[in-house]
Amino acid sequence: MDTIPVRPGEELDGERLLPYLRQVLPDLPDGPLEVRQFPSGASNLTYLIRVGTFEAVLRRPPFGPVPPKAHDMRRESAFLERLHPVFPLAPKPYWYCDDPGIIGAPFYLMERRRGRVVDQTFGPDLTPTPALGAALSEAMVRILVAIHAVDWQAAGLGTFGHPEGFLGRQVEGWVGRWERARIAPLPETDTVVAWLRASVPTSPAPTVIHNDFKLNNVLWSLEDPTVPVAVLDWEMATIGDPLMDLGVSLTYWVEADDADDLKAVLPTVTHQPGFYTRREFVARYAELSGRDVSGFQFYEIFGYFKLAVVLQQIYARWYRGQTQDPRFASFDRRVETLMRHAYALVRRAEGA
Repeated sequence: MDTIPVRPGEELDGERLLPYLRQVLPDLPDGPLEVRQFPSGASNLTYLIRVGTFEAVLRRPPFGPVPPKAHDMRRESAFLERLHPVFPLAPKPYWYCDDPGIIGAPFYLMERRRGRVVDQTFGPDLTPTPALGAALSEAMVRILVAIHAVDWQAAGLGTFGHPEGFLGRQVEGWVGRWERARIAPLPETDTVVAWLRASVPTSPAPTVIHNDFKLNNVLWSLEDPTVPVAVLDWEMATIGDPLMDLGVSLTYWVEADDADDLKAVLPTVTHQPGFYTRREFVARYAELSGRDVSGFQFYEIFGYFKLAVVLQQIYARWYRGQTQDPRFASFDRRVETLMRHAYALVRRAEGA
């Protein structure tokens, strides 16, 4: 995964960080501290830390005020510590620091995995083909099924979620986040919220869920671009309804027939020839997992609503001057697109 120079305003205090690393990592080699930044992602900040031959990835919350209970570095690090031994695609955490005096916030270090990210393009060294699209689609389904097959109780992950009543709490929680992040009225939201509250289904047996599983959160082998080497960004992982995980994942999965404004929300290559449609993805997931997906409509609508709220929270931080990242200035239009798409799906579900 390529790195960039650290964005202005998101620098780390190297004069404090390097002595701290030498204190907690006694085998750290000699040499100066080099810091680069991973450019993707709009939530937690991710840096490449290099000292001599040592490399690690540092994760910290975004700068400025953050929602309560969000961006919990201790939780994310502890979750990975238990998940990594039973799901090796999850990176191994090295160290958690709860002292905000080091870089201004709690953070953790984890191993670096080398691989390629497939996102808006395949990159200059890959030729898109229908066979490659199909292979990546199949790999994505299989990874998600494997995450949901983890024995979370045996792995000691039982304290990381409360499966009973999970979906209802999710709906109310994300409605609350929407209300707190709202800047301007969006009338379609009221209809979507009312429908979600009235339509919460009975969940299947709980599993580990990633909660942000998408193509650009997977690293692919540099030698074989259809082989995964890591699944990244576990900040929202928990124990809950696996079909919600599937629904959230597919909000990022655009198709050739999608409207241009929906494709533009978070552009990706999945509309190109060979990639599964969302319907095909769901059908393949059902085949491999054995789960009943007949009530998937709720999860699809909730997925779009949740993504709209995530982007609204980010936009609200930009609007209120809590971040200067210019990428976020247009997120309000993306929120409108997603919420209106969710509204259209609700009207279809109601037979309107």
